[in-house]
Amino acid sequence: MRRTSSISAPRPPHGVVANQPYGPSADPRPYQVATSRGYGGGFIEMLVTGRDPTPRRSAYYNEPPPIASPMQPAYRQAPVYQQQAYAPDPGAAAPVRRAVDPMFLKQEVAYSGPHAAGTIIVDTPKRFLFLVLGNGRALRYGIGVGRPGFEWAGTKTVTRKAEWPNWTPPPEMLKRRPDLPRFMKGGEDNPLGARALYLGSSLYRIHGTNEPYTIGTNVSSGCIRMMNEDVADLYERVRVGTKVIVI
Repeated sequence: MRRTSSISAPRPPHGVVANQPYGPSADPRPYQVATSRGYGGGFIEMLVTGRDPTPRRSAYYNEPPPIASPMQPAYRQAPVYQQQAYAPDPGAAAPVRRAVDPMFLKQEVAYSGPHAAGTIIVDTPKRFLFLVLGNGRALRYGIGVGRPGFEWAGTKTVTRKAEWPNWTPPPEMLKRRPDLPRFMKGGEDNPLGARALYLGSSLYRIHGTNEPYTIGTNVSSGCIRMMNEDVADLYERVRVGTKVIVI
């Protein structure tokens, strides 16, 4: 006749909590071990009875769950050289990550200026871009503009449009920032963002950005930044040959 004794199961390995991966829990339920009388256990018992006396876990033992892999972030961090592609010289403070001020969100506004419908007007001091609609109305978008020393003004023409453009830093930028890549294929991590409007033969562009928190600031090397959804909207509304007035 066999007797049954109850033995507490070992605790799970350090860092693993059975059946409750995010908090403490009681020890797992015990499992049953059968022992035989008179054989002394071990190798002798196996020879006499043919049974392996090694304790076996019953079906109701709560096996600790496998260690889960760490949770991945919901976003990818852009490499440092991308985040600082248009930043001041190394050593300067990086732009503060912040929510976009509602005043820089796209909206239709009154317009009483002299320019014809279809004209783009960039108001650098106020950090707004206007697309004249006609009939006294315009669309207004928030933008990021050139940091001190990189401001400019004048009249340009859109000479090319590109979706998810590649980025080739000009020699002038590489001279200031030799750490930048010589070429970057278009995509979500590209500093030019979703769309680009090229302005004449200059180095300047109206383009998207993967750093929306810079909208409303003076941070670029002279290019005009827009949120990706805004530059995509503008891209569909204008054509090659559009006049761009930067003030």
